Amino acid sequence: MTVAPIESYLDTGRLTERLVEGGLTTSAARAKAAQFARAANALLDAGLTVRAEAIGLYVPGRIEVLGKHTDYCGGHSLVAAAERGICFLAVPRDDAVIRGIAPDLEEECEFLLSDGIEPAVGHWSNYPMTVARRVSRNFPGALLGASIAYCGDLPPDSGMSSSSAVLTGMFMVISQINDLESRSEYRNEITDRRSLAAYLGSVENGSDFGSLTGSSGVGTAGGSEDHTAILNALPGWLGRYSYFPVKLHENLHLGDEYVFVIACSGVSAPKTGSAREKYNRMSRRARAALELWRKQTGRDDPHLAAAISSAPDAHEHLTNILSAGSDDLTGDELITRLEHLQAENFEIIPAACKALAMGDMEAFGVQVDRSQELADTLLGSQVPQTVSLARGARELGAAAASSFGAGFGGAVWALVRREASDEFCAKWSEQYERTFPTESQSAAFFSTAPGPAAFFVDGLNDRIESTPH
Repeated sequence: MTVAPIESYLDTGRLTERLVEGGLTTSAARAKAAQFARAANALLDAGLTVRAEAIGLYVPGRIEVLGKHTDYCGGHSLVAAAERGICFLAVPRDDAVIRGIAPDLEEECEFLLSDGIEPAVGHWSNYPMTVARRVSRNFPGALLGASIAYCGDLPPDSGMSSSSAVLTGMFMVISQINDLESRSEYRNEITDRRSLAAYLGSVENGSDFGSLTGSSGVGTAGGSEDHTAILNALPGWLGRYSYFPVKLHENLHLGDEYVFVIACSGVSAPKTGSAREKYNRMSRRARAALELWRKQTGRDDPHLAAAISSAPDAHEHLTNILSAGSDDLTGDELITRLEHLQAENFEIIPAACKALAMGDMEAFGVQVDRSQELADTLLGSQVPQTVSLARGARELGAAAASSFGAGFGGAVWALVRREASDEFCAKWSEQYERTFPTESQSAAFFSTAPGPAAFFVDGLNDRIESTPH
């Protein structure tokens, strides 16, 4: 277990150097060093001493470049980590208590590592408590807790996976303290960071993961795209993955010429709040389509993407099967869901990745425009604010722009030349303020290069490889 005294996390100069070693740019590393110092002070305020040994962990948010609602269908997505995230500082305890301290919220929670705890859906403690319950179920026996302070600069409920970052960070801390990787239950099912991402997706949605049995999860029926990006991203690169199981298909180098400018719309989209039912309805449409396919064909395809790929005429066959509808879902709803997956997964993502690999940003932008349009017309996941932001970014000269995340609010990314990013960010923000003056009051605009995956600050030799593979 990699630990260092709490007082070392008050040394922002040292921390900045360590975070740069982890793959963050200097400016981003300075910002995270300040967040770790805040977490350290929160632990001191909670009664810990400066010499108490603590574990420091940085967990990024993610940028979904392409792949809207494809992961839980077994499809592909193109993802990166942002250089904004959450900083965890954890002091191991000699009992099974988890004390969660959230300075950003000025709140705390306390609970046991127990299979019997009941998380409060809709409250921020839902995610750490869900992790504690699942760990207790999957890795029974005497487990040690921790006092954990976490804070960061990742906008919450913005589509950048702040909730999945909390879940991932809590698991990594608890796993480190209890050396779960040495347990046979762990080694039998989790062999690398990709399988860990898939497992954490199951923790979030409540499903079984091999022999590691599930529970109720956090209340959303999502996949493992977020966790995959958070755990496997490479600085400067975009990764194309598919799911069930998580598989890396290619890494695409963005280079130094472009950065992402992110616009958080100010329209909150918490997956455990108001947007949950809308999000889950999309997932349910995909599951219903797969169930109808299996029933009519006798096949056992593991997901909807596999069903589409099963034969040259599978798409046509699926369309005919789905036309009758299922339960409270109409045929049109199911067919529209199928058409979106067909376009996003089998047409847009391959063409966009090919264009990006060739450095053809114009062709890349065309494919991203189509993805954004279909998110509105087929998925129905857009709100006027995200539609306006994506359109406005293109009008201001972005090479490409798209909303991302679960939808129904959240954020939009724009790909912009690095030297023009500050001016672009200011103009984009001003444009949005004119169009949506109310939402702009809680909006946020910032630039980020593709950043590194989660890493322990004083255990950089254990972090993910820093070169593409």
